[in-house]
Amino acid sequence: MDGSPAPLRASGVRIRHDGADAWTPDRVDAVVAPGETLLVLGPSGCGKSSFALALNGLIPHAVPARLEGTVHVGGVDTARSRVADLSERVGMVFQDPDAQIVTGTVLDEVCFGPENRLLPRDEVLERAERALRAVGLWERRADDPETLSGGGKQRLAIACALALDAPLLVLDEPTANLDPAGTEDLYRLLAGLDRAVVLVEHNLDAAMSIVDSVLVLDGGGRVVARGPAAEVLRERAEELLELGVWLPTATLAALRLRRSGVALDPLPMTPEELATGLAALPGAVGTATTRPAPPPPPPDAAATAAAVVVRDLTLRRGRIEVLHSVSLTVGRGDFVAVVGPNGAGKTTLAQAIAGLLPTPRGAVAADRAGFVFQNPEHQFVRHSVADELAFSLRGRPAEEVAERVETMLATLGLTAQRKAHPFLLSGGQKRRLSVGTALIAGAPLLVLDEPTFGQDRARASELLETLSRLNADGTTVIIVTHDLGLAAEHASHVAVIADGRLAAHSAAKGILGDAGLLRRTGLREPPLGQALAGPGVPPALLGITRLRDLPGGAL
Repeated sequence: MDGSPAPLRASGVRIRHDGADAWTPDRVDAVVAPGETLLVLGPSGCGKSSFALALNGLIPHAVPARLEGTVHVGGVDTARSRVADLSERVGMVFQDPDAQIVTGTVLDEVCFGPENRLLPRDEVLERAERALRAVGLWERRADDPETLSGGGKQRLAIACALALDAPLLVLDEPTANLDPAGTEDLYRLLAGLDRAVVLVEHNLDAAMSIVDSVLVLDGGGRVVARGPAAEVLRERAEELLELGVWLPTATLAALRLRRSGVALDPLPMTPEELATGLAALPGAVGTATTRPAPPPPPPDAAATAAAVVVRDLTLRRGRIEVLHSVSLTVGRGDFVAVVGPNGAGKTTLAQAIAGLLPTPRGAVAADRAGFVFQNPEHQFVRHSVADELAFSLRGRPAEEVAERVETMLATLGLTAQRKAHPFLLSGGQKRRLSVGTALIAGAPLLVLDEPTFGQDRARASELLETLSRLNADGTTVIIVTHDLGLAAEHASHVAVIADGRLAAHSAAKGILGDAGLLRRTGLREPPLGQALAGPGVPPALLGITRLRDLPGGAL
C-alpha cells in the first residue's frame, strides 16, 4: 500500500428518507481498496440504492434524507463536499438511466461531465470518444438520447461515468437493460479498468467474473455477511437463499442437486465450474420428476384462438424504422417471452400489441391488454400506493375496490407502503407496484416490459409464480426480457426479435437450446443451458435449461 486513502471508506452509515420510519441501510461499514470490486446484495427495499446515492453525496445534499455515519471517498468526507467536486472522485450509474440524461445528443451527454470539470476541449472529446467506443455508441454520437432503447440509454449512462475517469465507480443495476452480449461486454470492460467499483447487481452470472468481495444486507438494511465473494457465496449460500437475494444460476443448480443427494464441493459460481463439477461425478444423476411443460398447440389451433395477431407490421420512431414487416400470432393462454438484443424493437412491438402506439389499420388485433412499462414511473398518476392500485378499478363498487386493493398490496408485499407516494418507493417496490396496476384490473392479456427489473430473487419468484398462475387460468402473458433464464423457467414460447424483424417464434425449449440461433441474433444460451451442454455432463442432464427440471426439491 502507498499510504494513500482508500477510494471508499464508509463507517456506521444509516439513511432515513423523509417520511420513512426505518433506517435503510442501517449501520453499514465498508472499505474498498484500489482496483477492488465490492458487490452489494440484499432484498428489495433494504437500502442498496440509498447506500449508493450516499457515495457521491446525493444523499444528503440532493435527496431528502437524513444521513448518519461517515462516507469518505479518496479521503474526502462526502457530507462536507459539494456533489460537483465529488464527481472527480466518484462516477455514478443510476438504476434508472433516464434520471441522468440532460442533453440533446449522445456526444454532448458524455462531454457534459468533463466539460463541467473545465478540462481542455481536446481532452473532453478524447475521453468522450473513448467512452462511447467502449460501449458501442460512437456511431450514434449525433443522435438524441431519447431515440435510444432502454439498453442504449444504459450504455450511455455507463459511458458518462467512464468519461469522468474517477477512481471509484458506483454502478446501480448497470446491466438491468442490457442484452446478454452487452452484459458480457460491460464486465469485460470493467475487468480491464484499474478502478475501484461498488456494484449493486441482481444478475450475478456475468458479474462474478469481476467481483472480489461481497457485502450482504438483510431486509432491514443491516449487514449480515461480508468478505471474499467465493467464501460468502459458498459458505452461506443456504442462508442467502433464505434471505431472498439472487445467487448465480450455477450455485442455485448445485443447491438443488444437493437436495437430491448429488454433492458438488465446492459450490460452483459459474457455468464453467458447474460443468467441471458435474463431469467429475462418479455416479449417475437422475432427472426431475416434475411434469414437463405442455406442448404448444398446433399452428392452426393457435390462429383460431389468437390473443394477438400482428400482420406485416412496420413502425417508425422519428426517422428510424424500428420494426420491419413483423408478423406474429400469439395463442390465447400462451406465455411468450420476447427476447433480442438492445435496440431490436422489442419494446416497440410490445407497446404496439398493447395499443399504446398508433399502427396501420389491420396490422394489430389483440385482446384487451394490461401493460407494464419498462420504466415504472412512466405509469404512476396518483399520490399514494393504494390510490395507484385503486385507479385501475375506477367505476367499480367501493367495497370491491377496497378488497381488491388490500389483496394486491399483500400480494406485492407493499402493505406497509400503502400511504407512501409511488415516487418515493425503492426501485424494486416501484416495479412491483407497476406490475400490480396491470394485474389488478384482470385484463385477459398482460404485456410486461422487463417485469423483474430491480427485484430480489424472492419477489421476482413471487411475481413470476403469480403470472404463471394467471396464465394457467387462461390469461395470455407476454413479457419483454433480457433474462433468458427467466424465459427458460416460465415461458411456453419465445419470440426472438433482431434488427426489427421476427427471427424466430416457437416453443421455448427449442429456441433456448439453439445456440447457433441465439449467437446469430446477439443473444447467449441461458447460464444453465451453457453448463449442461458441455462434454462430461451426465447424459440425464444434457440439454436441460430450467432449474425445475433438475433433480431435487424446489428452492
